[in-house]
Amino acid sequence: MPGVRLDKPWRDLNTENVDRLAGELGVYHLADAEGHVVRIGYAGGRSLFGLRGELHAALAAGEGARFRTEVTAQYLSRYEELLMIHVADHGGLPIGNAAEALRRLGRLSPG
Repeated sequence: MPGVRLDKPWRDLNTENVDRLAGELGVYHLADAEGHVVRIGYAGGRSLFGLRGELHAALAAGEGARFRTEVTAQYLSRYEELLMIHVADHGGLPIGNAAEALRRLGRLSPG
């Protein structure tokens, strides 16, 4: 059974790699050059061009150096799950998710 963490390989956040993405719904991690997660996000029903559109926006804003994605129709519940996993592993949310600090999150104890 696969783990709950998003542990796919990192890809460089550049136009070439983002252009290869499909316009699908899902979740993503953005990381700095050292691989530390700086933001967890999702591409939902209102995201123009899905994951590709969200990551092009992140690229334009200079939000990270690397990314990884997971395609899922349950993007909101998976997004919250990834936030909970990050809090369990690191004691807090990524810096790019500071606005989510007031969000009520459950607790996970991932193995």
